[in-house]
Amino acid sequence: MEGTRLRSSERSIRVVLAKMGLDCHDRGAKAVAHFLRESGMEVIYTGLFQTVDQVINTTIQEDADVVGISCLSGEHLTFVPSLLERMKEQGLDDRLVLVGGAIPVEDVPFLKEKGVHGVFSGAVPVSRIAYFIRENLRR
Repeated sequence: MEGTRLRSSERSIRVVLAKMGLDCHDRGAKAVAHFLRESGMEVIYTGLFQTVDQVINTTIQEDADVVGISCLSGEHLTFVPSLLERMKEQGLDDRLVLVGGAIPVEDVPFLKEKGVHGVFSGAVPVSRIAYFIRENLRR
């Protein structure tokens, strides 16, 4: 996918997975993190109640290739555009950005217009997320 960073094949794909705002249900995020680890990726799960700046800092510190935001609270329309704007300001707009969880279908075009590469509902098999990541990171 154009715009994603070129990676060296010498290290595992690194994924920062975050729960932003007041959303406190993280069972799905933990399941995704576990599966991505099992499929050979390094996953840094930031835990609950993260801010945009915390996600940015973790992405920089961990040199992440992918930023995944899990959202069940409906706050994706607020936090994700802010995150994408800050990522661009910080020179991180070459990272693959994914959003998952309880995302209404009508919100998907808005998120993609803002720069999200992939949106995954809770009904999507986790293997599809791993496939999407691998296919969209150029080696």
